[in-house]
Amino acid sequence: MALGPFDPILFDLDGTVVDTVSLIRESHRHAVRTVLGKELSDAELVANVGRPLLEQMQVFSHDHAEELYRVYREWNHAHTAELIASYEGIDAMLVQLVDAGHVLGLVTSKTRDAVDLAFASLPIADFFDVVITADDSSRHKPDPEPIYLALSRLGREGANACYIGDSPFDIQAGQGAGIPTIGVTWGFFSRADLDAVQPEIMCTTPAELGRVLLGAG
Repeated sequence: MALGPFDPILFDLDGTVVDTVSLIRESHRHAVRTVLGKELSDAELVANVGRPLLEQMQVFSHDHAEELYRVYREWNHAHTAELIASYEGIDAMLVQLVDAGHVLGLVTSKTRDAVDLAFASLPIADFFDVVITADDSSRHKPDPEPIYLALSRLGREGANACYIGDSPFDIQAGQGAGIPTIGVTWGFFSRADLDAVQPEIMCTTPAELGRVLLGAG
């Protein structure tokens, strides 16, 4: 598989483009504590981030998944503006990519309303030519369908595309779509977690990712 130059460049959102680690972890903690009366470790709380939210709740409790989902969303949406943050260097990298003529897309397992809340706090929506959310496809990461949909809406083939994410589910989705994958280690999952699914490229900082995408890495 030839690597680069990449175009279009597809990104995951949570833990990749925006820092929602605290927001999502604490939303999970609140939901699990409120609905199930349980205290779980940080690792247990975020083990399935990258999959659609209801699927994550089903792992905690199949019988109480709907209630967990509702309680999570209420707390998460109320605290998004407070807890969401930018990763240093990401916005500058997106500017550079757009200025260099790259087509950018976002493929996330968030619902559309949650994505809109994130964009209201961090105004980065205009960088992306397409945004695929959990509401847009019937199958979700690690299935490649959302990536195929992004490419279709861009009118592009996958030959020169890449997908960038912080979770094993992101890497598996990109691999399923037959495009190169780039794992990033500043999100929810460790380098060892990502090494286990073998992305073609690994980046440990946004600056390093920028160099790779701009052909200087």
